[in-house]
Parts: sequence; C-alpha cells; structure tokens
Amino acid sequence: LLDQYLPQDDKQELTPGEAVKGMIMNGLGFANRPLSLSPQFFTNLPLEHLFREGVQASHFNRHKLGRTLDQCFEFGCESLFSLVSGQACEIEQVDKTFESLDTTSHSLTGEYAFDDGDSDENVIKITHGYSKAHRPDLKQVVQEIIVSQDGGIPLACKNWDGNSADTAIFKARSKALVDEFKKSQAPKYLVADCKLYHKSNAEFLTKIQFLTLVPSTISLEKYT
Repeated sequence: LLDQYLPQDDKQELTPGEAVKGMIMNGLGFANRPLSLSPQFFTNLPLEHLFREGVQASHFNRHKLGRTLDQCFEFGCESLFSLVSGQACEIEQVDKTFESLDTTSHSLTGEYAFDDGDSDENVIKITHGYSKAHRPDLKQVVQEIIVSQDGGIPLACKNWDGNSADTAIFKARSKALVDEFKKSQAPKYLVADCKLYHKSNAEFLTKIQFLTLVPSTISLEKYT
C-alpha cells in the first residue's frame, strides 16, 4: 500500500513499504534502540520469508530508513496512517458506522522553547494548556484520535499544539468529515462529547450525522 504513494527509486534495495515494515517489526521488540542498530536486529531473521528473496539485513541501514521517514513526513504521516487503517478495516470487515472522536494530552518535561512568530503550520507547539493528566505544571501536546466503535480500531489521528481547545479540534474534524461522510455508501455517525456541540461548529454539524451530549452550560439543557 505505501509503495503506491511514496516515491520509488530504480536503484533501491528496499521499497519504502518494506522499510516501514522493517521499522515496525524492529520497534515491536526494541523500541528504544537507534535506527543505526536495525541491521543487527535483522541479521539472524529469515528475511526471504518476512520480505522477499534478495533482502539483506544491511539494507535496513540508517540512511535508507531516514530517507523513508522523510518521505513519510513529506506525504503526511497522518494521511498515511488513515490509508493503512482504512485498508486494514476493509480486510477485516470492521464496521465503521459509528466513529468515536476524542482527545488526550501528553505531558512532557523540559523547556521546549519555540518562536511565537513561527508561521510553519506543521510545527507542533509544546506548551502549557488544559492538562487531562492533571499536570498543569508541565508543558504538553494534544492528540486527537478517531476510533471505530467496532473493536476500537484507530481510524485517524492528529497532533495539536498543547494549548489547543477541544471545540476547535472537533470543529476542524467535523469540517474534514463532511466530504468523507457524503462519499460513504453506508450511513456514518460521528460520536463525541459535549465539546462537539458548539455554535462555531453548527455549520458542519448540519451536514453530517452525529451523536453527542448537550453541554450543561446551555440553558435549554437545564430544563430537560
């Protein structure tokens, strides 16, 4: 699948898809080891069965793996994740009628200084924000994820600045899902907590089917 979207080289010894597969296999057993030790991991493995004839341990060197990671970044890691997840769900016949959306925060130690004037939208700002881990003293990043109600399979994910609000994240996701839900042959529903139900998101909620709670701050809710 990845080889359909990532650049190919006629002189390559490994395809980008094989390189990613190798990194995943390596990470399952040695998550904290540097990429430079990847050839060592594959030395005594039956690579002709795991990959194909001709693949050697030395092919998984840090230069090849580094270039592959750059290619993934240039294409979009979140887009690649959704493509892989979509194919996996299709193969395993996962029911994606109900897609549950939520966020979490990941606390980090350290300064993580950043330039307030940085206009690069791809830069995630590690900063203070509402901490779901109850550590307001630490800087953080916010992670958004959508999972299937059937089996809790991750369908999409995105990282946000540490001070991003759920209302803004849910609005952006609702907007992105409008076209996807329209193209779907089967009914689809977005499931999320009360932060989805916000006046700034009304434009997009009218175009998709969704399940949520009415916030207690809305006066109408107090009388129901």
